[in-house]
Amino acid sequence: MNSMANKKILIVMAHPDDGEFMAGAAIAHWAAQGADIYYSLMTNGDVGSSDPHMTSEALIDLRRNEAQEAANRLGVQHPVIFFNQIDSQLTHTLEIRRDLTRVIRQIKPDAVVTQDPSTYYHDRGYINHPDHRAVGDITFAAIMPSASTRLIFPELLDEGLEPHRVSELLLVNTNHRDFWIEVTAEDIEKQRNALLAHATQVKEGPPLERLLQNARSAAQEARVHGHFFEYAAAFKCFLF
Repeated sequence: MNSMANKKILIVMAHPDDGEFMAGAAIAHWAAQGADIYYSLMTNGDVGSSDPHMTSEALIDLRRNEAQEAANRLGVQHPVIFFNQIDSQLTHTLEIRRDLTRVIRQIKPDAVVTQDPSTYYHDRGYINHPDHRAVGDITFAAIMPSASTRLIFPELLDEGLEPHRVSELLLVNTNHRDFWIEVTAEDIEKQRNALLAHATQVKEGPPLERLLQNARSAAQEARVHGHFFEYAAAFKCFLF
């Protein structure tokens, strides 16, 4: 997946800003290479505020607008797809699996990028959000067996949506990184600029130097495996 020209990529994340934090530089890099990128969000981010004057209804509108602006800044070519689930209550139901299967059959992506469902924590300082795990679990099941199995969800056949087999799956926020792509300082600047679009969440945004350092750390991992990058983004990769 280092060369993304003419490939179609579907990003599936739990919350507005997840993709920017976890794969923003990679998304910007792929878009600059000419990939056709679709971005989808499972939840509305409607509980992501400590402002006592904020309502969930108002926050939904704000975060939808922020998500679209962030996607635009990364170079995503299509309107963000919203599944409109409640933030922090995402569960794996057959209904939401079918809805994602529908999107996969409609778009027919070569590759899907989502969050690792097996990540419960990192070290001592990070407990993973249950929505992150749920969206990964839903995406796994939508890819295999639902999107590629003809007789699952026959209502999708009634809609004219034939099975589709995804060729590649990349996981972010993972403890099992085994695939690295080269990104540039310009890609990382685009990532930071996209994060700044999420004004309800990041305020001044993370310092560029911190994002650069994260990309340097990923590049250091990559060098162990023979990839000599200055900056990198890291994933768990599946090929089908």
